[in-house]
Amino acid sequence: MNVLGIETSCDETAASVVGPSGVLADIVHTQLIHVEFGGVVPELAARAHVEKVVAVVDACLARSGVSHPDAVCATAGPGLIGAVLVGFCYAKALAAAWDVPFLSVNHLEGHMLSPLLDDPAPEFPFLALVVSGGHTTLYACHGLGEYEILAATVDDAAGEAFDKVARMMGLGYPGGPVIDELAAKGNNRAVDFPHPRVRGTLDWSFSGLKTSVRSHLLKNDRASDEDVAASFQRAAVDCLLDRVKKAAKQTGLRRVVIAGGVAANSELRLRINQMGLEAYVPPRSRCTDNGAMIANVGRLHLMAGRRDNLNAGVRPGWSVAE
Repeated sequence: MNVLGIETSCDETAASVVGPSGVLADIVHTQLIHVEFGGVVPELAARAHVEKVVAVVDACLARSGVSHPDAVCATAGPGLIGAVLVGFCYAKALAAAWDVPFLSVNHLEGHMLSPLLDDPAPEFPFLALVVSGGHTTLYACHGLGEYEILAATVDDAAGEAFDKVARMMGLGYPGGPVIDELAAKGNNRAVDFPHPRVRGTLDWSFSGLKTSVRSHLLKNDRASDEDVAASFQRAAVDCLLDRVKKAAKQTGLRRVVIAGGVAANSELRLRINQMGLEAYVPPRSRCTDNGAMIANVGRLHLMAGRRDNLNAGVRPGWSVAE
């Protein structure tokens, strides 16, 4: 079964065809219009998707060599509702025109199962840390569609904290890549930033870490940008992996997946492989939003017998653990 997946939940217009042999084509257009605003502007994102989605899908089909997929799926949520609607409605129109099955896909499930596209792929059950600009959640994945939330952030997501710290330092947007690059030149022990915890839970809180960075930047004798970036990054990764380690001990699950935009971070990728766990991290190209992760999850559910009617609607607050 060759499945076309369309992703437009935020600021990437993406499409992919996934078949029995894996990813046949994966096209991603990243919107640059948001850089000047220091973050994603929902209305601009939706309009940009309208302008690009047809061209992205056409390019994907041409590259894949599949002119008539066996099914179509699209992100239905969570995400920016205007942005989600663009890809979702276009996907339904294609499914109707081709008279093939249609399926709604949860964006976060796409991220957490993206390592299943790789070889070797993790087998259920496993832990999945989905960490991005909008989400920081740790799941126990018991099987396809069977997910339990073990921990979540109570304030900023990790990626949001990276973006805000980068903004404080005048480094621009998005913050994750530039902090990662700067941190490689710094001393990650130069500043002892705190490791906030939510007492009695595995949950995260990044607002205190962000505030501590801001306070340090106001000092006359503050560390260099390289050292601040490295020290902040170390503290953030410490927090993330501390909860993974505790969850592995509590659940007995030794396989762990890390996915989402922050999974592209160099220190996180390095240190997850030093924890003594069986770690699976997708290539950087599939850490940020992409169509392959959506086509992959859609294909798995379609092969398990799931279908959606064409009157299905978007679900911008859709929890993957429902």
